Amino acid sequence: MPIDVFDAIRGNIRSFLGGAEVDLVPGGEEEKMGIAAIQAAVSIEDRPYLFTARRAVLPFTRSEEAFCRELLTAFSGLYSGFRQEGYAAHFRTALLASIMDITVARFLRGDNRKGFWPIQQLVQLLKNLSYQRYEGKPATTGFIVHRTTQDELGKLVRQRQHTLIPLKPSHAVSPTFFANPLTYRFIDGTNLFFVANIQMQVTGVLRTGGAVVQTDVERFTQRELFSLIRNAGTGAFAVTVNEASEIEVLVSPDKLLVRRKGVWCIFDPDIIRSFLAGSIDPAAIDDILWTVYALSKIRHGTVVLIYDRGVRQLAALKKGSVGGDDPIGRFLIGKARGRGVGELRQAGGLLRILSADGMTVFDKSGKLLETGFIIDTSHAREVVTGGGRTTAASAASFFGKVIKVSQDGPIELYQDGRQVYRFG
Repeated sequence: MPIDVFDAIRGNIRSFLGGAEVDLVPGGEEEKMGIAAIQAAVSIEDRPYLFTARRAVLPFTRSEEAFCRELLTAFSGLYSGFRQEGYAAHFRTALLASIMDITVARFLRGDNRKGFWPIQQLVQLLKNLSYQRYEGKPATTGFIVHRTTQDELGKLVRQRQHTLIPLKPSHAVSPTFFANPLTYRFIDGTNLFFVANIQMQVTGVLRTGGAVVQTDVERFTQRELFSLIRNAGTGAFAVTVNEASEIEVLVSPDKLLVRRKGVWCIFDPDIIRSFLAGSIDPAAIDDILWTVYALSKIRHGTVVLIYDRGVRQLAALKKGSVGGDDPIGRFLIGKARGRGVGELRQAGGLLRILSADGMTVFDKSGKLLETGFIIDTSHAREVVTGGGRTTAASAASFFGKVIKVSQDGPIELYQDGRQVYRFG
Protein backbone atom coordinates (compact mmCIF):
# COMPACT_ATOMS: atom_id res chain seq x y z
CA MET A 1 0.00 0.00 0.00
CA PRO A 2 2.68 2.63 0.81
CA ILE A 3 4.33 1.95 -2.55
CA ASP A 4 1.02 2.37 -4.40
CA VAL A 5 0.45 5.67 -2.62
CA PHE A 6 4.03 6.78 -3.33
CA ASP A 7 3.24 6.43 -7.04
CA ALA A 8 0.76 9.31 -6.68
CA ILE A 9 3.54 11.75 -5.80
CA ARG A 10 6.35 10.21 -7.85
CA GLY A 11 5.97 12.80 -10.63
CA ASN A 12 6.22 15.77 -8.25
CA ILE A 13 9.37 14.38 -6.64
CA ARG A 14 10.96 13.68 -10.03
CA SER A 15 10.18 17.23 -11.13
CA PHE A 16 11.65 18.70 -7.93
CA LEU A 17 14.86 16.69 -8.45
CA GLY A 18 15.26 17.85 -12.05
CA GLY A 19 14.03 14.64 -13.70
CA ALA A 20 15.75 12.08 -11.45
CA GLU A 21 14.37 8.54 -11.22
CA VAL A 22 12.83 7.92 -7.78
CA ASP A 23 11.56 4.75 -6.12
CA LEU A 24 10.32 3.32 -2.82
CA VAL A 25 10.85 -0.38 -2.11
CA PRO A 26 10.40 -2.65 0.93
CA GLY A 27 13.49 -3.13 3.11
CA GLY A 28 15.79 -0.70 4.84
CA GLU A 29 19.27 -1.81 3.79
CA GLU A 30 21.16 0.70 1.69
CA GLU A 31 23.13 -0.45 -1.34
CA LYS A 32 26.43 0.77 -2.75
CA MET A 33 25.60 3.36 -5.40
CA GLY A 34 27.38 6.16 -7.27
CA ILE A 35 27.58 9.77 -6.18
CA ALA A 36 24.57 10.67 -8.36
CA ALA A 37 22.16 8.95 -5.96
CA ILE A 38 20.24 9.48 -2.73
CA GLN A 39 19.30 6.62 -0.42
CA ALA A 40 17.24 7.01 2.74
CA ALA A 41 15.56 4.44 4.98
CA VAL A 42 12.11 5.22 6.36
CA SER A 43 9.78 3.35 8.71
CA ILE A 44 6.11 3.31 7.72
CA GLU A 45 3.75 1.61 10.19
CA ASP A 46 6.75 -0.12 11.77
CA ARG A 47 7.91 -1.61 8.45
CA PRO A 48 11.18 -0.56 6.79
CA TYR A 49 11.29 0.95 3.29
CA LEU A 50 14.12 2.32 1.20
CA PHE A 51 13.80 5.50 -0.85
CA THR A 52 16.20 5.94 -3.76
CA ALA A 53 16.78 8.74 -6.27
CA ARG A 54 19.17 8.44 -9.20
CA ARG A 55 20.51 10.94 -11.73
CA ALA A 56 22.64 9.88 -14.65
CA VAL A 57 25.28 12.62 -14.52
CA LEU A 58 24.83 15.28 -11.84
CA PRO A 59 25.39 14.49 -8.16
CA PHE A 60 22.68 15.57 -5.73
CA THR A 61 23.29 18.58 -3.50
CA ARG A 62 22.95 18.71 0.27
CA SER A 63 19.78 20.76 -0.09
CA GLU A 64 18.19 18.10 -2.28
CA GLU A 65 19.15 15.36 0.17
CA ALA A 66 17.80 17.34 3.13
CA PHE A 67 14.55 18.04 1.30
CA CYS A 68 14.08 14.33 0.46
CA ARG A 69 14.53 13.35 4.11
CA GLU A 70 11.92 15.89 5.21
CA LEU A 71 9.60 14.60 2.50
CA LEU A 72 9.93 11.00 3.72
CA THR A 73 9.18 12.07 7.29
CA ALA A 74 6.05 13.89 6.06
CA PHE A 75 5.05 10.90 3.92
CA SER A 76 5.37 8.47 6.85
CA GLY A 77 3.36 10.72 9.16
CA LEU A 78 0.59 11.32 6.66
CA TYR A 79 0.33 7.67 5.70
CA SER A 80 0.00 6.56 9.31
CA GLY A 81 -2.91 8.96 9.73
CA PHE A 82 -5.02 7.33 7.00
CA ARG A 83 -5.48 3.71 8.04
CA GLN A 84 -9.22 3.33 7.58
CA GLU A 85 -10.15 0.99 4.74
CA GLY A 86 -12.01 2.38 1.78
CA TYR A 87 -10.26 5.76 1.89
CA ALA A 88 -7.25 5.06 -0.33
CA ALA A 89 -8.38 7.54 -2.99
CA HIS A 90 -8.96 10.21 -0.33
CA PHE A 91 -5.45 9.69 0.98
CA ARG A 92 -3.83 9.84 -2.46
CA THR A 93 -5.67 13.07 -3.21
CA ALA A 94 -4.71 14.68 0.11
CA LEU A 95 -1.12 13.53 -0.25
CA LEU A 96 -0.76 14.81 -3.81
CA ALA A 97 -2.24 18.19 -2.87
CA SER A 98 -0.35 18.75 0.37
CA ILE A 99 2.88 16.82 0.82
CA MET A 100 5.18 19.20 -1.07
CA ASP A 101 3.78 22.20 0.84
CA ILE A 102 4.31 20.34 4.12
CA THR A 103 7.85 19.41 3.12
CA VAL A 104 8.67 23.01 2.17
CA ALA A 105 7.34 24.22 5.53
CA ARG A 106 9.32 21.58 7.45
CA PHE A 107 12.44 22.40 5.43
CA LEU A 108 12.11 26.10 6.29
CA ARG A 109 11.27 25.49 9.95
CA GLY A 110 14.55 23.66 10.49
CA ASP A 111 13.96 22.66 14.11
CA ASN A 112 12.00 19.41 13.82
CA ARG A 113 10.98 19.53 17.48
CA LYS A 114 8.69 22.49 16.83
CA GLY A 115 5.61 22.98 14.71
CA PHE A 116 5.63 24.25 11.14
CA TRP A 117 1.99 25.36 10.91
CA PRO A 118 2.68 29.14 10.95
CA ILE A 119 4.99 28.75 7.92
CA GLN A 120 2.52 26.43 6.20
CA GLN A 121 -0.27 28.96 6.73
CA LEU A 122 1.85 31.72 5.16
CA VAL A 123 2.67 29.48 2.18
CA GLN A 124 -1.04 28.71 1.70
CA LEU A 125 -1.98 32.40 1.85
CA LEU A 126 0.70 33.24 -0.73
CA LYS A 127 -0.48 30.41 -2.97
CA ASN A 128 -3.96 31.94 -2.93
CA LEU A 129 -2.50 35.42 -3.52
CA SER A 130 -0.56 34.18 -6.56
CA TYR A 131 -3.92 33.80 -8.33
CA GLN A 132 -5.06 37.29 -7.30
CA ARG A 133 -5.33 40.16 -9.76
CA TYR A 134 -5.94 43.82 -8.96
CA GLU A 135 -7.05 46.07 -11.83
CA GLY A 136 -5.65 43.50 -14.25
CA LYS A 137 -2.19 43.23 -12.68
CA PRO A 138 -0.82 40.29 -10.67
CA ALA A 139 -0.70 40.71 -6.91
CA THR A 140 2.83 40.76 -5.50
CA THR A 141 4.15 40.92 -1.97
CA GLY A 142 7.08 39.79 0.18
CA PHE A 143 8.12 38.70 3.68
CA ILE A 144 11.51 38.63 5.37
CA VAL A 145 11.46 36.03 8.15
CA HIS A 146 14.36 36.67 10.52
CA ARG A 147 15.82 34.36 13.18
CA THR A 148 17.52 36.99 15.33
CA THR A 149 16.53 39.62 17.90
CA GLN A 150 14.81 42.87 16.95
CA ASP A 151 17.86 44.85 18.12
CA GLU A 152 20.23 42.80 15.94
CA LEU A 153 17.84 43.10 13.01
CA GLY A 154 17.69 46.87 13.45
CA LYS A 155 21.48 47.09 13.49
CA LEU A 156 21.69 45.00 10.29
CA VAL A 157 19.13 47.21 8.53
CA ARG A 158 21.02 50.38 9.46
CA GLN A 159 24.33 48.92 8.31
CA ARG A 160 22.83 48.19 4.89
CA GLN A 161 21.20 51.64 4.73
CA HIS A 162 17.64 50.33 4.62
CA THR A 163 14.65 51.59 6.62
CA LEU A 164 12.70 49.51 9.14
CA ILE A 165 9.28 50.87 10.07
CA PRO A 166 8.08 49.17 13.30
CA LEU A 167 4.54 47.83 13.59
CA LYS A 168 3.29 48.15 17.18
CA PRO A 169 1.68 46.01 18.33
CA SER A 170 2.80 43.19 16.06
CA HIS A 171 0.24 41.55 13.79
CA ALA A 172 -0.14 37.78 13.31
CA VAL A 173 -0.30 36.30 9.82
CA SER A 174 -3.90 35.06 9.77
CA PRO A 175 -6.36 33.87 7.09
CA THR A 176 -7.56 37.48 6.66
CA PHE A 177 -4.10 39.03 6.40
CA PHE A 178 -4.52 39.93 2.72
CA ALA A 179 -8.14 41.07 2.99
CA ASN A 180 -6.97 44.67 2.48
CA PRO A 181 -5.51 45.15 -1.04
CA LEU A 182 -2.86 47.51 0.37
CA THR A 183 -1.05 44.47 1.82
CA TYR A 184 -0.15 43.38 -1.70
CA ARG A 185 -0.41 46.68 -3.59
CA PHE A 186 1.83 48.71 -1.28
CA ILE A 187 4.13 45.93 0.01
CA ASP A 188 5.34 44.83 -3.41
CA GLY A 189 8.05 42.26 -2.58
CA THR A 190 10.59 44.24 -4.59
CA ASN A 191 11.46 47.28 -2.49
CA LEU A 192 9.01 46.85 0.40
CA PHE A 193 8.69 43.74 2.59
CA PHE A 194 6.84 42.67 5.70
CA VAL A 195 9.24 41.67 8.47
CA ALA A 196 8.19 38.70 10.63
CA ASN A 197 9.66 36.33 13.18
CA ILE A 198 9.49 32.54 12.84
CA GLN A 199 6.11 32.48 14.65
CA MET A 200 4.80 34.64 11.79
CA GLN A 201 4.23 37.72 13.91
CA VAL A 202 4.70 40.72 11.61
CA THR A 203 6.73 43.31 13.50
CA GLY A 204 7.33 45.91 10.80
CA VAL A 205 7.92 46.86 7.18
CA LEU A 206 11.35 47.10 5.56
CA ARG A 207 12.06 49.49 2.70
CA THR A 208 15.31 48.80 0.86
CA GLY A 209 17.55 51.80 0.30
CA GLY A 210 18.84 53.07 -3.00
CA ALA A 211 22.49 53.32 -1.97
CA VAL A 212 23.42 49.97 -3.52
CA VAL A 213 23.66 50.17 -7.31
CA GLN A 214 22.49 46.91 -8.85
CA THR A 215 22.64 45.51 -12.37
CA ASP A 216 19.49 44.13 -14.01
CA VAL A 217 20.55 40.58 -13.10
CA GLU A 218 21.13 41.49 -9.45
CA ARG A 219 17.74 43.17 -9.29
CA PHE A 220 15.82 40.29 -10.92
CA THR A 221 17.55 37.72 -8.70
CA GLN A 222 17.14 39.70 -5.46
CA ARG A 223 20.85 39.75 -4.56
CA GLU A 224 20.38 42.37 -1.83
CA LEU A 225 17.59 40.31 -0.27
CA PHE A 226 19.91 37.28 -0.19
CA SER A 227 22.51 39.43 1.58
CA LEU A 228 19.95 40.42 4.22
CA ILE A 229 18.80 36.91 5.08
CA ARG A 230 22.38 35.62 5.23
CA ASN A 231 22.88 37.97 8.18
CA ALA A 232 19.44 37.68 9.79
CA GLY A 233 20.11 34.54 11.84
CA THR A 234 20.59 30.86 11.00
CA GLY A 235 17.52 29.62 9.16
CA ALA A 236 16.27 33.06 8.09
CA PHE A 237 14.48 33.20 4.75
CA ALA A 238 12.48 35.50 2.50
CA VAL A 239 9.40 34.64 0.50
CA THR A 240 7.81 36.67 -2.30
CA VAL A 241 5.06 36.45 -4.86
CA ASN A 242 6.57 37.88 -8.05
CA GLU A 243 5.12 39.44 -11.19
CA ALA A 244 5.03 36.03 -12.88
CA SER A 245 2.65 34.89 -10.08
CA GLU A 246 5.28 32.51 -8.75
CA ILE A 247 6.23 32.01 -5.12
CA GLU A 248 9.98 32.39 -4.56
CA VAL A 249 11.49 31.33 -1.24
CA LEU A 250 15.05 32.62 -0.78
CA VAL A 251 17.14 30.43 1.53
CA SER A 252 20.62 31.25 2.78
CA PRO A 253 23.17 31.31 1.34
CA ASP A 254 21.86 31.36 -2.24
CA LYS A 255 19.11 28.84 -2.98
CA LEU A 256 15.54 29.29 -4.19
CA LEU A 257 12.47 27.16 -3.66
CA VAL A 258 10.08 28.15 -6.45
CA ARG A 259 6.42 27.30 -6.87
CA ARG A 260 5.92 27.52 -10.61
CA LYS A 261 2.91 26.27 -12.57
CA GLY A 262 1.50 24.76 -9.38
CA VAL A 263 4.60 22.63 -8.65
CA TRP A 264 7.51 23.18 -6.24
CA CYS A 265 11.04 23.06 -7.63
CA ILE A 266 14.48 24.06 -6.36
CA PHE A 267 16.98 26.36 -8.03
CA ASP A 268 20.20 25.25 -6.38
CA PRO A 269 23.28 26.97 -7.88
CA ASP A 270 25.42 24.04 -6.74
CA ILE A 271 23.77 21.90 -9.44
CA ILE A 272 24.85 24.22 -12.25
CA ARG A 273 28.24 24.78 -10.60
CA SER A 274 28.76 21.01 -10.60
CA PHE A 275 27.62 20.77 -14.22
CA LEU A 276 30.00 23.50 -15.45
CA ALA A 277 32.95 22.60 -13.21
CA GLY A 278 36.08 22.13 -15.32
CA SER A 279 34.36 23.45 -18.46
CA ILE A 280 34.75 27.19 -17.89
CA ASP A 281 36.69 29.55 -15.64
CA PRO A 282 35.09 29.23 -12.16
CA ALA A 283 34.78 33.01 -11.83
CA ALA A 284 32.33 33.03 -14.76
CA ILE A 285 30.00 30.31 -13.50
CA ASP A 286 27.96 32.35 -11.00
CA ASP A 287 27.52 35.22 -13.45
CA ILE A 288 26.14 32.79 -16.02
CA LEU A 289 23.85 30.84 -13.69
CA TRP A 290 22.23 33.91 -12.13
CA THR A 291 21.75 35.52 -15.53
CA VAL A 292 20.13 32.30 -16.71
CA TYR A 293 17.76 32.35 -13.72
CA ALA A 294 16.88 35.99 -14.44
CA LEU A 295 15.98 35.05 -18.02
CA SER A 296 13.86 32.16 -16.76
CA LYS A 297 12.04 34.49 -14.37
CA ILE A 298 11.27 37.15 -16.99
CA ARG A 299 10.47 34.50 -19.62
CA HIS A 300 13.19 35.06 -22.21
CA GLY A 301 14.61 32.00 -23.94
CA THR A 302 18.28 31.39 -24.65
CA VAL A 303 20.85 28.73 -25.51
CA VAL A 304 24.39 29.00 -24.09
CA LEU A 305 27.25 26.79 -25.27
CA ILE A 306 30.50 26.50 -23.33
CA TYR A 307 32.64 25.47 -26.29
CA ASP A 308 35.44 22.99 -25.54
CA ARG A 309 37.32 23.10 -28.87
CA GLY A 310 39.28 25.51 -31.05
CA VAL A 311 37.91 28.63 -32.71
CA ARG A 312 38.61 27.29 -36.20
CA GLN A 313 36.45 24.24 -35.52
CA LEU A 314 33.63 26.52 -34.36
CA ALA A 315 33.50 28.14 -37.80
CA ALA A 316 32.74 24.75 -39.32
CA LEU A 317 29.66 24.39 -37.09
CA LYS A 318 28.19 27.72 -38.13
CA LYS A 319 25.17 27.69 -40.40
CA GLY A 320 24.47 31.40 -40.14
CA SER A 321 23.89 34.37 -37.85
CA VAL A 322 20.77 36.06 -36.61
CA GLY A 323 20.53 39.21 -38.68
CA GLY A 324 22.78 37.82 -41.43
CA ASP A 325 25.40 40.21 -42.75
CA ASP A 326 23.81 43.37 -41.35
CA PRO A 327 26.78 45.77 -40.84
CA ILE A 328 25.40 47.32 -37.63
CA GLY A 329 24.83 43.88 -36.18
CA ARG A 330 28.36 42.79 -37.09
CA PHE A 331 29.73 45.98 -35.53
CA LEU A 332 27.86 45.46 -32.24
CA ILE A 333 28.85 41.79 -32.00
CA GLY A 334 32.43 42.70 -32.79
CA LYS A 335 32.50 45.11 -29.83
CA ALA A 336 31.33 42.39 -27.44
CA ARG A 337 33.35 39.49 -28.86
CA GLY A 338 36.37 38.58 -26.75
CA ARG A 339 35.04 40.18 -23.57
CA GLY A 340 34.69 38.06 -20.44
CA VAL A 341 31.46 37.00 -18.76
CA GLY A 342 32.12 39.15 -15.68
CA GLU A 343 32.92 42.23 -17.73
CA LEU A 344 29.76 41.81 -19.78
CA ARG A 345 27.60 41.35 -16.67
CA GLN A 346 29.07 44.36 -14.92
CA ALA A 347 28.46 46.52 -17.99
CA GLY A 348 24.85 45.30 -18.14
CA GLY A 349 25.30 43.61 -21.49
CA LEU A 350 25.21 39.92 -20.53
CA LEU A 351 21.45 39.78 -19.97
CA ARG A 352 20.78 41.54 -23.27
CA ILE A 353 23.18 39.32 -25.20
CA LEU A 354 21.69 36.10 -23.82
CA SER A 355 18.11 37.28 -24.40
CA ALA A 356 18.77 37.91 -28.10
CA ASP A 357 17.90 35.28 -30.71
CA GLY A 358 20.37 32.55 -31.60
CA MET A 359 22.99 30.77 -29.54
CA THR A 360 25.63 32.45 -27.39
CA VAL A 361 29.03 30.75 -27.30
CA PHE A 362 31.77 31.17 -24.66
CA ASP A 363 35.19 29.55 -24.53
CA LYS A 364 36.71 27.81 -21.51
CA SER A 365 38.15 31.06 -20.18
CA GLY A 366 34.71 32.71 -20.20
CA LYS A 367 35.35 34.94 -23.22
CA LEU A 368 32.53 35.55 -25.69
CA LEU A 369 33.16 33.81 -29.01
CA GLU A 370 29.83 34.27 -30.78
CA THR A 371 26.31 35.54 -30.24
CA GLY A 372 23.32 35.17 -32.56
CA PHE A 373 25.01 31.95 -33.64
CA ILE A 374 22.98 29.46 -35.69
CA ILE A 375 24.44 25.96 -35.46
CA ASP A 376 24.40 23.46 -38.32
CA THR A 377 22.65 20.56 -36.58
CA SER A 378 23.89 18.09 -39.20
CA HIS A 379 27.20 17.99 -37.28
CA ALA A 380 25.52 16.17 -34.41
CA ARG A 381 26.51 12.52 -34.10
CA GLU A 382 22.92 11.31 -33.95
CA VAL A 383 19.45 12.42 -35.02
CA VAL A 384 18.16 15.30 -32.89
CA THR A 385 14.46 16.13 -32.79
CA GLY A 386 12.40 18.78 -31.03
CA GLY A 387 11.71 22.50 -31.22
CA GLY A 388 14.26 24.99 -32.49
CA ARG A 389 16.03 25.64 -29.18
CA THR A 390 15.86 21.99 -28.11
CA THR A 391 17.37 20.85 -31.39
CA ALA A 392 20.11 23.47 -31.22
CA ALA A 393 20.88 22.66 -27.56
CA SER A 394 21.04 18.91 -28.19
CA ALA A 395 23.27 19.27 -31.25
CA ALA A 396 25.58 21.82 -29.61
CA SER A 397 26.05 19.65 -26.50
CA PHE A 398 28.28 17.29 -28.49
CA PHE A 399 30.79 20.17 -28.53
CA GLY A 400 30.56 21.37 -24.92
CA LYS A 401 28.18 21.93 -22.01
CA VAL A 402 24.88 23.62 -22.91
CA ILE A 403 22.32 25.54 -20.85
CA LYS A 404 18.95 26.17 -22.44
CA VAL A 405 16.15 28.42 -21.17
CA SER A 406 12.71 27.98 -22.72
CA GLN A 407 10.53 30.98 -23.40
CA ASP A 408 7.99 29.69 -20.85
CA GLY A 409 10.63 29.41 -18.11
CA PRO A 410 12.22 25.94 -17.73
CA ILE A 411 16.03 25.72 -17.50
CA GLU A 412 17.61 22.59 -18.99
CA LEU A 413 21.17 21.28 -18.98
CA TYR A 414 22.50 19.28 -21.95
CA GLN A 415 25.54 17.06 -22.33
CA ASP A 416 26.54 14.60 -25.09
CA GLY A 417 23.32 15.12 -27.00
CA ARG A 418 20.85 14.61 -24.15
CA GLN A 419 19.11 16.53 -21.41
CA VAL A 420 20.59 15.70 -18.00
CA TYR A 421 18.66 18.10 -15.75
CA ARG A 422 15.56 20.29 -15.82
CA PHE A 423 14.38 23.08 -13.50
CA GLY A 424 10.83 24.44 -13.66
